[in-house]
Amino acid sequence: MIPGGGQPNMQQLLQQAQKMQQDLAAAQEELARTEVEGQAGGGLVRATVTGSGELRALVINPKAVDPEDTETLADLVVAAVQAANENAQALQQEKLGPLAQGLGGGGGIPGLPF
Repeated sequence: MIPGGGQPNMQQLLQQAQKMQQDLAAAQEELARTEVEGQAGGGLVRATVTGSGELRALVINPKAVDPEDTETLADLVVAAVQAANENAQALQQEKLGPLAQGLGGGGGIPGLPF
């Protein structure tokens, strides 16, 4: 047994946990404000999402619109949105990854995509 206890200071642990929670909330707010883009068809279709994955804008170049081939346009839209969401997930990992690791080490946080 270690003289003096060796017990963790509960007040200090609570303060650290509270600060990490505040940092996580601030990072999530920043993600909700940050926009990232994905594109498909060489830029014919561009999708903009927030860092938290909310679709904000979709731009379709008129060259991509062929009334005889709406399937290709739909595929381009899906690909652009997927690319934007992949960029949003990378941003989430960059912003939240270190915080998540601090809250339990690599196992992720329930409700977050990593």
